[in-house]
Amino acid sequence: MLTSLALGGVVGLILALTGAGGGILAVPLLLFGTGVGVDAAGPIGLMAVGMAAVLGAVLGLRAGIVRYRAVVLIAASGMLLSPAGLWAARQIDGRRLALLFALVLLYVAVKTFRQASTDGANAGSAHALCKRDADAGRFVWTRPCASSMALSGALAGLLSGLLGVGGGFVMVPALRRYTDLPMQSAVATSLAVIALISVAGVAASAASGAVDWAIALPFSAGALAGMLGGRTLATRLAGRRLQQGFAAVCALVAVAMIVEALS
Repeated sequence: MLTSLALGGVVGLILALTGAGGGILAVPLLLFGTGVGVDAAGPIGLMAVGMAAVLGAVLGLRAGIVRYRAVVLIAASGMLLSPAGLWAARQIDGRRLALLFALVLLYVAVKTFRQASTDGANAGSAHALCKRDADAGRFVWTRPCASSMALSGALAGLLSGLLGVGGGFVMVPALRRYTDLPMQSAVATSLAVIALISVAGVAASAASGAVDWAIALPFSAGALAGMLGGRTLATRLAGRRLQQGFAAVCALVAVAMIVEALS
């Protein structure tokens, strides 16, 4: 129990410091820290990341930076695909699933490192498909805008069910690419999406008996505590070097997972 609590705290801290994509380390931490398989770690990681995302989303709503109409559209698409991801995860051999997860983790590492190496500007804002009204601050909805949002949500939902990740590493880049939202608003909106998608995934996993509650509950409690504590540190530590460090950790963990799966 103490191990699960501590590992969950690490996940929450990473989420607070690095943004919505930090939850992708939940499954590797469970694999190496508790010895469970990828198929069992997925629902537990999704539950913890989802609960931490709820907290982040509530704080974002209070700050008025969550675009809730976009959240509903994206999350609805994601919730439709999340059960399909859960079904696919049960059909794939655990070793192959671990290799797939490692490849996704490597992608996140490379993507994060590249973004951290730029000046942080929103490269897609000038040609964004979803732009906000200058007066109301709300999105001007068009067919290309709605389609890009829905497809991004569907991919995030599929990966959340398949790999037990929240999908923030999909949603944040997508919101940055297709919208003119600033980074803080993109992260908060992504957290709200993750919170809703995770509910569907966890509910489906619980219904099928795939959640190990003895590990899931303390792990999730630790994630919430880490999220709260990490928000204080985030204002002091957040920056390019932190993102590059996160990318390096993701790459190392991915390599370790590949070695473990192939051994």
